[in-house]
Order: sequence, then C-alpha cells, then structure tokens
Amino acid sequence: MTISTYNGVMRDVMNMANAMNRSFAYDYARNGGSSNGENGHAERKMLLPINAWVDESAYMVQAYLPSVDPETVEITFEGDELTIRGEFPTAGEEVKFLKRELFSGAFERKLTFNAPVEVDKIEAVFEKGALTLSIPKAEVAKPKQIKIVAK
Repeated sequence: MTISTYNGVMRDVMNMANAMNRSFAYDYARNGGSSNGENGHAERKMLLPINAWVDESAYMVQAYLPSVDPETVEITFEGDELTIRGEFPTAGEEVKFLKRELFSGAFERKLTFNAPVEVDKIEAVFEKGALTLSIPKAEVAKPKQIKIVAK
C-alpha cells in the first residue's frame, strides 16, 4: 500500500494541468482575460481580484493594479456597497501575441458591507502598483468588552 503525500498529489495535478495547457491553445479571453473585441468576442469587465482582511478598527482591501494610473481608478461607496473600477492598458494594434495571459481592458469589483463603516474616513493609498483601502468601522460596529460583575 502506498501513501501519497499532499505535495505529491498536488505536483501530479499541476503536471497534468501544464500538459493540458501545452496541448490546447490557451484563449485568455475565454479564461478570464479580455479579448478587447478580437475574434468576435465582446469586451467585458474583469472581476478584479482582491485581498480583504479586518483588524480591530478597519476593514482592509488590497488590489494589484500594475501599469494602471491611479488617477483613472474610480472608487465609490454608495449605500452599503464599495465599488472599484478602472482599466488596464491595452497593447497597440501592431502587437501580435504569441502568448497572452495578462489582462487588459476594464475591471470592476463590488463589495457589500453588512456592518456600518465611517464612509467619510475611507483612505485609499496607491503604492508600487498596489491599491490599499482602509475602511474604518463605525463605533457601533467595533467589538465591546463586557465586564463581569461578581456579586
């Protein structure tokens, strides 16, 4: 009886996935990228990948936006929904790709908050291609320590 380790199984799965990618033409537009209207495909907005976490005082959201001008990124908070919109630059018409895996075109991400936040205190910082948003929790949403009174 042989026992496979997790790493061994994952290596086998990745080897198979790599072989499949080499066997078939990779169409990035069909796999999450943008065709920018090429080959009859309509342009669509990409779902912007993010990292999100929470600390004691704020919700944090981070997205990588390499080559995007921060002045062209639109961030709005309406009702209980945060929206991030923008566009990755496209290559010129003269470029004939051998392999296309980098996304170009419009992106958007919407996040709904089910807890109150301080909308007027939201901060957005763009550094080295990474957008980081700090969304402060409202006082009523912050955890409260309840003291036990012994009698």
